[in-house]
Amino acid sequence: MIVIVGTGMAGGNAAKALRQEGYAGGLALIGDEPGVPFGRPPLSKTYLRGEVTLDGWLVAPPDWYASHDVDCRRDTVERIDVGSRRVELRSGESLAYTQLLIATGGRNRRLDVTGAELEGVHQLRTVAESDAIKLEARPGARAVLVGMGFIGSEVAASLRQLGVEVTTVEPGDVPLTNALGRDMGAVMAAIHRDHGVELVVRDQVVRFEGQKRVERAITRTGRSIDCDFAVIAVGIQPNIEVLHDTGVAVDNGVLVDAMCRTNVPDIFAAGDVANIEHPMFGRVRVEHYNNAEKQGAFAGRSMLRGDQPFDYLYTFWSDQYEHKLEYAGHVRTWDQFVVRGSVDDRKLVGFYLVDGVLRAAVGLDRGGDPELEPESEMAKAARLIAGGARPSPQDLADEDKDLAQL
Repeated sequence: MIVIVGTGMAGGNAAKALRQEGYAGGLALIGDEPGVPFGRPPLSKTYLRGEVTLDGWLVAPPDWYASHDVDCRRDTVERIDVGSRRVELRSGESLAYTQLLIATGGRNRRLDVTGAELEGVHQLRTVAESDAIKLEARPGARAVLVGMGFIGSEVAASLRQLGVEVTTVEPGDVPLTNALGRDMGAVMAAIHRDHGVELVVRDQVVRFEGQKRVERAITRTGRSIDCDFAVIAVGIQPNIEVLHDTGVAVDNGVLVDAMCRTNVPDIFAAGDVANIEHPMFGRVRVEHYNNAEKQGAFAGRSMLRGDQPFDYLYTFWSDQYEHKLEYAGHVRTWDQFVVRGSVDDRKLVGFYLVDGVLRAAVGLDRGGDPELEPESEMAKAARLIAGGARPSPQDLADEDKDLAQL
C-alpha cells in the first residue's frame, strides 16, 4: 500500500497521478482538514471576496476518490515506524505501507506577541480562516494587516476591494522584498497606496490590545493603530514533526533529491514541505500553488518509476486589485534587475541576472502567462532561463529585440 500523508494540493495530485499511471494497489490519503484536496489561491482573493466557490479548485471531484479506490481518512498521523513500515494514527489505527509520501505542507508562523490570541486576530490558510476574515470584512471596518508577502498583499487588496480600511505593518522598506526585490516592491507599494492602503514600513507589531477582542495594534516605534480586526501574514513553516525519530533528514523542510526521495528508502516528500535538490536552482523549498500541483503529481510518478529529475521551471502568479503578476524561474539574490517596459505605467517585464545568467523574470500587467501562452514574453523569458542564457542587459531592456532571438 502507498500511504500519502497530507491532503493538500501535493497529496491530492500525487494520488491522482498514481491512479492515472496505472497503479492499482492500495492507496490511502490521510489528512486532518475537512473536504477533499483543493487549491488555496482563492482563499486570499476571489473566495475571500465572495466572488467564487471552491468547486473549480478541486484536484478531483469528491466522488473521484471512492470511484478510484482511494481510502481518504480524516485523521492525523501520530508516528511513523520506519522499522515496521507502519503509520500510527490518532484514531488508534495503524496502516502498513510499502511506500510513503510526506505531503504535510506547512502551517502559519505565529506572531509571538501579547494579545495575539484576542478575538478578531486572524491568520489565513484554511477555508475556515478565510470564512472568518470574510465575516469581519464589512465596509468601513478597520483592519491591521501584519506582513506584506504575497498572502498579506493579496489579503490587503481583497479587503480594500470589500471597502475595509487597511493599515499594513511591514518590517521592510516595501512589500514583497524577499520575493521580488526593492524595485518591484516599490511598484507594488505605490499600487497599494493608490488604492488607499496605509503602509507602515520599517516597523513591527509588538502587541495587540483590547478587552476580549482586539481594539488596537502597538508597534515597535510606539505607534498605536486602532482596528476592528487584524490579519497576521508572516509566512509558513514546514510541517516536519511527523518525521521525528524516523531518521529522515530535515533542514528547512524534508530534504529530498531530484526524484523527491528522502534519505530513507521508500519515503518521499513533495509540496511546501519538500526541500528539493533541483537540477537548475540547487536546493530550494518552494511554497507556491503551481509547485505543489506539479511536484505532487511528479512524486506520484516517481514512486512508480523514479527515472527522471523534477526539473520544473517554477512559475507562480498573484492577483492584486486589477493588476496581475506573473513570475518564472527562481532566485533569492541577484546582481542586476533589468526592466523592459515602463515602471511609471506599471506595465513591464523585469529580468533577474546572476553573474550574467538569466535566472528569473517577472511580468506586471505585461508578458502573459508563461505556461498558457507559449509566444508571450514571459514564456520566451522562461525558455531563456531554462537554457541558462546570458543575454545582455541592453538587449533585455530593448523593446525592439525579440526575446526569442536573444
